[in-house]
Order: sequence, then C-alpha cells, then structure tokens
Amino acid sequence: MLPFSDSELYEPVQRSLEKVRPHLLRDSGDIKLQEIKGGKVYVRLLGACQGCSASHITLKRGVEQQLKRDIHPDMEVVEVR
Repeated sequence: MLPFSDSELYEPVQRSLEKVRPHLLRDSGDIKLQEIKGGKVYVRLLGACQGCSASHITLKRGVEQQLKRDIHPDMEVVEVR
C-alpha cells in the first residue's frame, strides 16, 4: 500500500509522465493520465503508441519504471483502452 492518497499522487504522476512524454512523441505517440485509483495509475496511450505491439514494454519498462523512480517503488501503471 502506498503512503499517499490518490489525490496527493496526481501532480507527482503528471510530472513523471512529462519525463516520458518526449520519448513517446518522437515515435508519433503520446500518453494521457486517465485517473489514479487505489494507488494505480490508469493511462491511455495515444497516436502511434495506441495498439502498438511494444506498448506493454513502453508501459512497464518506460512509464512504470519512471513512476517507481520518481514517486514510490510500489507504483503500478494500467493501460485503459
């Protein structure tokens, strides 16, 4: 369990996503924060990232790892389609 409320996570998660965004934009993609619920970060991949065969790797090794480094090691990202 994370030591933060979902509302406390909103700004730090947005800042963390901004660090990943340039990499996605380079590949004609993007990411949008949908919600934070129960400490899980729900995002939607956009553009070329949406439906890409490597999107799972992008989410787990890119986005989730950045959230873990920046905020807390128990952070988890979930893709919303």
